[in-house]
Amino acid sequence: MLSRVASHIYWLGRYLERAENYARFIDVNFNLMQDLPAGLKEQWEPLVMATGDLELYQKKYNDFERDQVMYFLTFDPENSNSMLSAVTNARENARIIRENLSKETWEKANELYYMMQAGLDKKIWKKEDPRQFYEQVKNQILLLYGLADATVARTEGWYFRQLGQLLERADKTSRILDVKYHILLPSVYEVGTPMDFLHWMALLKSVTGFNTYRRLYGNIDPSGVVEFLMLNKYFPRSIYFCIKEAERCLHCISGSSSDGFNNSAEKAMGELRSRLEYSEVEDIIAVGLHEYLDKLQLKINHISDLIDVNYFRIKDNHVSQSQSQA
Repeated sequence: MLSRVASHIYWLGRYLERAENYARFIDVNFNLMQDLPAGLKEQWEPLVMATGDLELYQKKYNDFERDQVMYFLTFDPENSNSMLSAVTNARENARIIRENLSKETWEKANELYYMMQAGLDKKIWKKEDPRQFYEQVKNQILLLYGLADATVARTEGWYFRQLGQLLERADKTSRILDVKYHILLPSVYEVGTPMDFLHWMALLKSVTGFNTYRRLYGNIDPSGVVEFLMLNKYFPRSIYFCIKEAERCLHCISGSSSDGFNNSAEKAMGELRSRLEYSEVEDIIAVGLHEYLDKLQLKINHISDLIDVNYFRIKDNHVSQSQSQA
């Protein structure tokens, strides 16, 4: 496969996952606001922090009003990580490699783009209840995933898209967990209160993991949630699961044995997977969850850089197009 084509497929996976995660976070946060006691201020700042775009947001706005945050995260063209920017970039990557996609995949990607444009025209962020729009976006992206699962041959292209999707998912799970642990609680005195329960429940729902967590762990406990979202070997949105599957994708692409590595990207991925595999939640909390997650995010970005060097640049005489990792 041409490195140029592989790059576009990889970033198609990342951008779709990014848009789906943003839709998921906003929808869940909006639902959480409905459950807050009367008089308690809505908390939209954590969503901006979870995306890593706080600095850009603060250059544009002085506070964190609902409409401003929703517009910034959903439609702002100056935010390269907004849902509209991610969907536009996903569609552009799909257009460039259209001959490598099924007709149905291209049509649904196009529909998703025009769905976002329609939301912009209708000023969805100003609606009293915009949840239906975000639900539609999530469902459209999940439909794209379903089409890929059912119709795409498991060749290099498939694994590159999966690789991008999995790394993006691991990154976003780590970010939303980091924000909850350090920012959402207004006071240490609320730990263990119904308000604390609501926040942890919202966090689990943001990754569609609430029911699975309750079946596996029972009562909601902070250390249990951290273990579930970071180290669980079976939940498809846990960081460990994503990294393990991403490593498998790399081995399938290179044809190398799962016991070794062929290049620096596989080596870095294997080291991260091994560290997570042999970690326990007590060790992570002892180190400091924020510090651990911060290093984890840097490692995921580093792995993405190594994938770019090993697969997207080395076979071309020119540097591949730069795309956002935030």
